[in-house]
Amino acid sequence: MSWGHDDYMYLVAKENKTTLPNVGLFIIRYHSFYPLHKCGAYTHLMNDEDHENLKWVNIFNEYDLYSKSKERIDVDNCKAIL
Repeated sequence: MSWGHDDYMYLVAKENKTTLPNVGLFIIRYHSFYPLHKCGAYTHLMNDEDHENLKWVNIFNEYDLYSKSKERIDVDNCKAIL
């Protein structure tokens, strides 16, 4: 993988003692890694925690860059998913 803005943000958050949980850091780092979450590539390198975190990446990506909509997001519904 090439180093890009996702890994940069992950490192900034991690090195500055973010209060985000590990899953939040995972989402920041891998949400643009489409071969993983769109095609299932590299899953043989993942552990159980990675597989669990990947579920959250997929939820996050419903609201990410390529999913923009003029429709307002139902925040209560999003909270209910958690």
